[in-house]
Amino acid sequence: EIVDARRIPSTPSMDIPLTGIAAQDENVARLVASNIEVTSILDVATIDTDITNMTLIVRPDVRKMEERHLETEELVERLNKVKAVRGLVKQSGYDIVIQSDEPSYKKLQSMFDAVKTAKIKGIDGITRAVLSKTEGYWKIVTEGSNLKEVLGVEGVDAPNVMTNSILEVADVLGIEAARNSIIHEAMGTLGEAGLDVDIRHIMLVADLMTNDGYVKAIGRHGVSGKKSSVLARAAFEITAAHLLHAAMVGEVDHLEGVTENIIVGQPVTLGTGAVNLIYTPKKKGDKE
Repeated sequence: EIVDARRIPSTPSMDIPLTGIAAQDENVARLVASNIEVTSILDVATIDTDITNMTLIVRPDVRKMEERHLETEELVERLNKVKAVRGLVKQSGYDIVIQSDEPSYKKLQSMFDAVKTAKIKGIDGITRAVLSKTEGYWKIVTEGSNLKEVLGVEGVDAPNVMTNSILEVADVLGIEAARNSIIHEAMGTLGEAGLDVDIRHIMLVADLMTNDGYVKAIGRHGVSGKKSSVLARAAFEITAAHLLHAAMVGEVDHLEGVTENIIVGQPVTLGTGAVNLIYTPKKKGDKE
């Protein structure tokens, strides 16, 4: 995934260190985590459908509401912003009643679907936020990633937030940060597999992937497919297509690299092949 420059990794996650009181106090850290994690209605309440009166009844769960630091008023306010039920939401005791404005089952069903998926609070893209403690300080580990939004959350140590989504780093922080992110992620992945690879190799790969000012993959759609030599591209993948396209546009191969010289059976322009020796014999009568 790292060298393929995938837009979205299969398991996007973030490592969010906290700062100030949130780093020391578990309750404050939980509050920050609940502000980051996406909370939908079904996470904190059950929804009943009353077909006789054409209403939806949302019954909040007291314990879950307290865990997420939510009040019933907040649910009402948020639901009133949902297009399908705007202006139809009323609070009745601790429950919330949504009265349909037309006697239609289809309308009731569409209201139910809209309410069920309504986001109450949190940052889009972050499905879970779990607290963990390292070296005496609290931090949040998430499933899902949204770097831009997380950087603005109060209590988050913004300069040290990490995400494993390299293209997101490039979008938010720029290409140099993306290069560092590639190195960090690749070294971490190889380290977990118990492979000791010299960081210079990874740095070279990261430089190659980012030297155009955007992150490009290593493969036929990126670095290998953009080589200047036709034969080097053809030797990598989809040979016939490369040769056909080069012939159609009249490309010239100057045979400067290793691959293309081996293909045509010439010495490679490295080491002794990099110099031309010219021997000029002495003519008779030349002085020493």
